[in-house]
Amino acid sequence: MSSSTQTAQYNPAYHRFTLFLAICTFLLIVAGALVTSNDAGLAVPDWPTSFGSLYRIPPMVGGIKYEHGHRMLAEFVGLLTIILAVWTQRKEARSWMRKLGWFMLLLVIIQGLLGGLTVKMRLPWYVSTAHAMVAQTFFSLTILMTVFASRRWIGSTVTLTRHPDPGALSFRNLALLTVLAVYMQLFFGAGFRHGGLHFFPHVVGAGIATVILVWASFSGILRFGNIKPIRGASIAILGLLVIQLLLGFGAYMTRVVWGKDAVQPRPSMVATTVAHVAVGALLLAHCFMLAVQAYRNLAPAAELSPADQKAVVA
Repeated sequence: MSSSTQTAQYNPAYHRFTLFLAICTFLLIVAGALVTSNDAGLAVPDWPTSFGSLYRIPPMVGGIKYEHGHRMLAEFVGLLTIILAVWTQRKEARSWMRKLGWFMLLLVIIQGLLGGLTVKMRLPWYVSTAHAMVAQTFFSLTILMTVFASRRWIGSTVTLTRHPDPGALSFRNLALLTVLAVYMQLFFGAGFRHGGLHFFPHVVGAGIATVILVWASFSGILRFGNIKPIRGASIAILGLLVIQLLLGFGAYMTRVVWGKDAVQPRPSMVATTVAHVAVGALLLAHCFMLAVQAYRNLAPAAELSPADQKAVVA
């Protein structure tokens, strides 16, 4: 048992703060999706200023309310991330958590720079796609930080029993594959939304990701249903996947079929695409959680012996 594990203590204020950051980040993803869905990416044409000012709020009309509102929320999330990183260094006993705190701060800086480049370079699809992917990665990490700071995670560390993970393809690797599958689909989807890729790769990617996620979900439920964190994440992924597929079909119908001749985005087009992005973010976060819980609770059978059946995983 490491000293960092021995001294780890549940901090309710810190835990609530990580949850607040995760909620704000989710709202930021929704705000970003509103910008893209309303074609408001260049409604504020300069960066880091807004119409030449660093602090004046421009008239919040038309696309400006989406773009500038997105920027203000992003600045708030950036401030929260600075607080989280410093708080983590001062109060967190686990060294890997302190490193994660700094990594999240680095990630939010990169995200801000990518957001600026999308404006400076006039919305190139590859920069906008990277911006979307980093945003969802950051959101997933805020969810993981909330899990790692929870009473349940810290309290179960000492008594944790690891279970064998048999099979040619271990469940741990299958859980990692779900993360990669969703990232693949996120790239195809964001590339299509930002005009850099055709729709066909997104459709093919949806089929591949669906097979992998259904496989992993049922494997988690049927093989490791007695392990509550794995069972819970598996059920959540399955439910979110069904919703995401329905929203994807709805977004296709409202945008590609019914809205192909629309002069400007219609409310139905905006609603379906924003919901599709939001649920996609939740799906990626749960795939991360499934992978983390699989590696925490499972191990190759050859590595387990009676002496290490209660190995501590920090």
